[in-house]
Amino acid sequence: MNADLEKTWEKYTSAWKMTSKADRLAIFSEVLADNAVYTDPLTQAASWDELINYMENLHRQIPGAHFVTTCFMSHHQKSIANWEMKTQENITVGTGISYGEYDDQGRLLSMNGFFANNS
Repeated sequence: MNADLEKTWEKYTSAWKMTSKADRLAIFSEVLADNAVYTDPLTQAASWDELINYMENLHRQIPGAHFVTTCFMSHHQKSIANWEMKTQENITVGTGISYGEYDDQGRLLSMNGFFANNS
């Protein structure tokens, strides 16, 4: 089951690299619970549309931004992931840790990002 959670996590993080709302919604329908909530130091997105808007804003600031998981661990429907935020040129511009919680079908219920907020 832990391998399944990692696949879910990686599929979810792939949505951050996408630029199409339709593509993101297709990914979300596979890996996010309907009531999934995203939280980080800058925002809380309580709906898929709010999360997509946040992703679009990130791409306006850092075109081609995406995340690479450097370490993933999970147990009991919970996970932690270390990651690097990259530019479209694959330059690392940030690092952080995320904590995820999953429902009994392995879909993400919450995604909680932790990183230094220097603003």
